[in-house]
Amino acid sequence: MFIETTPEQIEKIMQDAWNAFHVYRKFSLKKRAEFMRVIAVELESCGDTLIHTAMSETNLPEARLRGERARTIFQLNSYGTACEKGEWLGVCIDTAIPDKTPPKPDIRKTLVPVGPVVVFGASNFPFAYSTAGGDTACAFAAGCPVIVKAHPAHAATSEIVANAILLAANKCNMPKGIFAHVHGAGFETGKELVTHRYTKAVGFTGSYAGGKQLFDWGNQRKEPIPVFAEMGSINPVFLLPEKLKASAADIAQLCVGSITLGAGQFCTNPGLIIGIESDALQTFIHDLGKAIQKILPAPMLHPGILSAYKKNKSNALLQEGVHLVAESETTVKDNEGLPTVATASGKTFLSNPLLHQEVFGPYSIVIRCKDMKEMVEVAKNLEGQLTSTLMATDADVIENDELVEAVKNICGRFILNNVPTGVEVCLSMHHGGPFPSSTDSRFTSVGADGIKRFARPISFQNWSNNLLPDELKNENPLGIWRTVNNELTKEVV
Repeated sequence: MFIETTPEQIEKIMQDAWNAFHVYRKFSLKKRAEFMRVIAVELESCGDTLIHTAMSETNLPEARLRGERARTIFQLNSYGTACEKGEWLGVCIDTAIPDKTPPKPDIRKTLVPVGPVVVFGASNFPFAYSTAGGDTACAFAAGCPVIVKAHPAHAATSEIVANAILLAANKCNMPKGIFAHVHGAGFETGKELVTHRYTKAVGFTGSYAGGKQLFDWGNQRKEPIPVFAEMGSINPVFLLPEKLKASAADIAQLCVGSITLGAGQFCTNPGLIIGIESDALQTFIHDLGKAIQKILPAPMLHPGILSAYKKNKSNALLQEGVHLVAESETTVKDNEGLPTVATASGKTFLSNPLLHQEVFGPYSIVIRCKDMKEMVEVAKNLEGQLTSTLMATDADVIENDELVEAVKNICGRFILNNVPTGVEVCLSMHHGGPFPSSTDSRFTSVGADGIKRFARPISFQNWSNNLLPDELKNENPLGIWRTVNNELTKEVV
């Protein structure tokens, strides 16, 4: 057990972070990147102690945790490289035209850090979305101090990682307050952090209830702040007729693997599958059910998530018009979630908002629409999603433009003939979507583009060249790409 951080301690932490901000924000992109790389080294140096601690707290297997730590190290290094390259700054320069009427001034735009960032660790990713995860890496790259609230479900794991960050900060001569780690099982600690006057942004990955509460606190402040919350999503998969007729069995195998991956404890788990009544759809449902029966139940992260899974799944199955297709035939242990597939008609789904809600775990429901018109109606009535998938031939896509446009309108990542689980860490990845999947669909929490969440634009007008930040100087001393008089270039001005 860890002692909860008191309000007095939070006040001191936030004051230190505010003081550190005024020093760290002036550090070069290169120095920020070096700090992030040293964190990566220290994280690797935690060795088996970190892995075994996480195993004991989360029920996650060793191979999964080693892979996740490697991903976290990759994030720190790759975001550090992106930070140093400076393209995320989006530098724009429009030089003066003195003889224009009226005269056009010299205007140059870049991004600057917003200030101390509070990060809330995620329960299902103890490394990649937690203490030294993507939000923390992006904030450091942007030039912001970070305060992490440890997730109570893996507090010891978080503490080990926090100590690695602090060791890296010491080795890199970072200012005092560049990073802090706090504990708190109740909502009071989170509220204290979000509403503190020195907090300037928040990063969160977790449930809709948790993310929405943080968002409300952030917006109810005297000075509202951005809360970048990645929340729940049921990640619908649409089965189009021609593709389903040709590949029902193959699609079923693909879906069952995605539904049950990691005991279904991914924010990209496909919890909703939509098809049109046909022999092919019945074949798909039959094959999906048979495959689910053969899946071995797996331990869930902690008792709270298991309890919520059982409750939410039971509520869904008790709804009028919802029918159980199949469950795993293996006897489930006390800490395991039972893989389950259900089905309902399109009419039932459209009339019951409870069926739109995420059941976090190895569960999915197949919706049987009477025709394409009803499938389009289902798509238009879905809430915002992190991902949406079409299982479709090219002809299916071309012939069903209304459906394609309706689905594209609700998601942040649009997938064709693949599954949503597996979020690649790269610049083109968008991990976010329309509300309620996230609080700001314009930004991603995966990939170096996420750095932009913790920076704000500023234009310098009519400044002498020697007084400008390096990225805006005529000589381009950083050697970065810049848009100069509407042309992308690395050339001097």
